[in-house]
Amino acid sequence: MKLILIAVGTKMPAWVQTGFEEYARRFPRDLSFELIEIVAGKRGKNADIKRILETEGEKMLAAIPKGSRIVTLEVTGANWSSPQLAGKLQEWQHDGRDVCFLVGGPEGLAPACIQASEAKWSLSALTMPHPMVRVVLAEALYRAWSISTNHPYHRE
Repeated sequence: MKLILIAVGTKMPAWVQTGFEEYARRFPRDLSFELIEIVAGKRGKNADIKRILETEGEKMLAAIPKGSRIVTLEVTGANWSSPQLAGKLQEWQHDGRDVCFLVGGPEGLAPACIQASEAKWSLSALTMPHPMVRVVLAEALYRAWSISTNHPYHRE
C-alpha cells in the first residue's frame, strides 16, 4: 500500500522539503509515502479564483491512482487523535488500496475534490500555512504507523 500526498504548490522552503522527506523515508517499504505536487494557478488582483480552484482540482484528481481511497484535509474534517489515526491506518492497510491525501492551495480544495473524498480530516482547528501541513501530516502518519507497530517512536 502507498500513502500519497497530493498538494497544491511547488517551490517549498527547504525546511518543508527536509521535514517531509525525513518522515517519508522512515516508512517501511510495504507502506511507502510519496508526494505529488500540483502547480498552483496564478493568483493576482483580478484572478478568477473559482476557475483556478477548478483547474487545480482537475489536476489533483487526475494525479490519483485508479482505485485509491481519497482523504481530503479540511478545517471542518474529523479530528483524529494519534491512536484513532493509527486505527484508521490499520483499516486502510487491511483494505489494501492506496490512500491519497489532498491538500489544497490558499483557498482550499475544489468542490470536485471534496465530493470525491471518502473521508475528511482536520489536523487542527488552527489555520496552518499549507507548506507546514505537509510536515505535520507526514509526522502524524508516521506516528500512527509507529503506534500500530509498537515502534518506540511513539511513547505515551
